[in-house]
Amino acid sequence: MKQEDGELDSLVRKRIRALRVAQGWSLEELAGRANLSQSSLSRIENGRRRLALDQLVTLARALDTTLDQLVETAADDVVTSPMIDSAHGLMRWPVKGDPGMSVVRQRMTEPPPDNPSRMRAHPGREWMVVLSGTAILMLGHRRFRLEPNQAAEFPTMMPHAIGAEGGPCEILGIFDRDARRGHQRDGDGDTPDIGG
Repeated sequence: MKQEDGELDSLVRKRIRALRVAQGWSLEELAGRANLSQSSLSRIENGRRRLALDQLVTLARALDTTLDQLVETAADDVVTSPMIDSAHGLMRWPVKGDPGMSVVRQRMTEPPPDNPSRMRAHPGREWMVVLSGTAILMLGHRRFRLEPNQAAEFPTMMPHAIGAEGGPCEILGIFDRDARRGHQRDGDGDTPDIGG
């Protein structure tokens, strides 16, 4: 067995134990959920039993994860630099685990539009948190005032717009695939504009 294989084997065993402990389950509880004997599970966790693919599939399912997540190796590209869109005052980071998701940081200086016809509606969900300043989220006919460290999550099929109140504000937004596409159609590039 190559060193890399041994390292992966050890990593998978540690993950199984860590996930079990995180759930607050004893060896007996996880063994029951995975239809294994307690002694077999103990030997798997301690490296005294060979890891079999069928057991890994069953354990992944019992631990509410996937086989891919259980056996994935650490990526070399852990740190991501943002893509900067100076024209819109945006920084965007792609989410590697889900390429359809984006994290966007935007500085806003303008209030949200007064005219409801200027609000956007499109498939998807958005989540945002205010980093500094005061943000106003217009959601349909409702107006929400968000201070630093307050967050909002909403379906984007509801007409919405976001702006600043009383000076600049900075927002961090997370877009699912559909919400990102909706903002791209409304904008002029591949970076979503969360300001409305």
